[in-house]
Amino acid sequence: MLENIIQLLLNDKASNTIERLFSFISFKAALAVIISLLVTNYFGKFIIKLLRKKSVGEDIRELGLKNQSQKKGTPTMGGLIILLGILVPTFLLCDISNVYIQLMIITTLWMGFIGFLDDYIKVFKNNKKGLAGKFKIFGQFFLGCLVAGILYYNNDVITHELNQKIYVEQENIHENSNTVIKWEKGLSHNFQKTTIPFNKNNEFTYNDISTVLGLNDLGSFFIYLLIVVFIITAVSNGSNLTDGIDGLAAGTCAIIGSCLAIFAYVSSNVETAGYLNIMFIPNSEQLVVFMAAFVGSCVGFLWYNSFPAQIFMGDTGSLSLGAIIAVCAIAIRKELMIPIFCGIFFIETLSVVLQVSYFKYTKKRFGVGKRIFLMSPIHHHFQKKGLHESKITTRFWIVCVFLIILAFVTLKIR
Repeated sequence: MLENIIQLLLNDKASNTIERLFSFISFKAALAVIISLLVTNYFGKFIIKLLRKKSVGEDIRELGLKNQSQKKGTPTMGGLIILLGILVPTFLLCDISNVYIQLMIITTLWMGFIGFLDDYIKVFKNNKKGLAGKFKIFGQFFLGCLVAGILYYNNDVITHELNQKIYVEQENIHENSNTVIKWEKGLSHNFQKTTIPFNKNNEFTYNDISTVLGLNDLGSFFIYLLIVVFIITAVSNGSNLTDGIDGLAAGTCAIIGSCLAIFAYVSSNVETAGYLNIMFIPNSEQLVVFMAAFVGSCVGFLWYNSFPAQIFMGDTGSLSLGAIIAVCAIAIRKELMIPIFCGIFFIETLSVVLQVSYFKYTKKRFGVGKRIFLMSPIHHHFQKKGLHESKITTRFWIVCVFLIILAFVTLKIR
């Protein structure tokens, strides 16, 4: 869209130059980051002023944490800034007819809507519980069904079998010789194949599960559906739990988004995919641009969300960010690596599960509930230990970077 607008304003020679530039995914990705940063920074201050005017402030629960009282009244629903920063570059730079982009736009809008409802009920209806948990789960379940259905049945979702030959044809485009991939041969509509770390062939097929269980095609889809719904729900809620101190969720999502952008790039490039011996996924290069906008939006939001936060993202942001990460990982067949590159979400969620389970167990057995951590999620445990939230945030980011590197290393360690 942006390319067409620029070309209309320029002469033929300049228009050809712009067309060549926009043919490079790396250029469009860089432009997406820049536009996203500008959108979040420019509109962010106006949204913050509007939310303050409407008294859309966070009602902080008393948890006995240091500097907690200072956060009272800080505007929430800041996820609107993030969503704006993602969607504007997407509509300007991405191919909206691409099935993966359509999937990401639906994910962003749907989970943004669910999160917005939750924040709206908390703020304007004075209901601290927000949207009932069953409705959140239903929203995630509905999205999971939609994602699974599209990835399972849509004919545009294809992967390349590495043991087959890739047919290419040399064509002259814009006075340069470019390699054009012929999709018709050497490709398969294998919706159930995914990447598994530390495995020799680096691939796993969900169909193996249904074969063992003796299920037909509908049964295979049901297995795939359950896995997709579980992943989206787990990652979305993990992101929501991580959003507990200034800058933690936004920074972590930006790092994870960078990882997924790189994975999408190598999966969409036939030579790189062949070198790394991973699945070649045609048309997934558009996800590079989308995830670049995602990263730019998260970083731009940090301008206002870093300590001391001027605004919180709320469930509008945290639920949608987690869902975007989950759906992108599923689309590029990296969902089984989520426990590695989304390790922060995994640890945060696990700390809550362990804390609640152990408390209930000890209360039932001994009559008095005991705790493993001083408080969960685990970032609050470190706050209780006396660490400043800025130090906790920075250290969690460092751990996240380490996990991202580990995820990349798994592509070659088999």
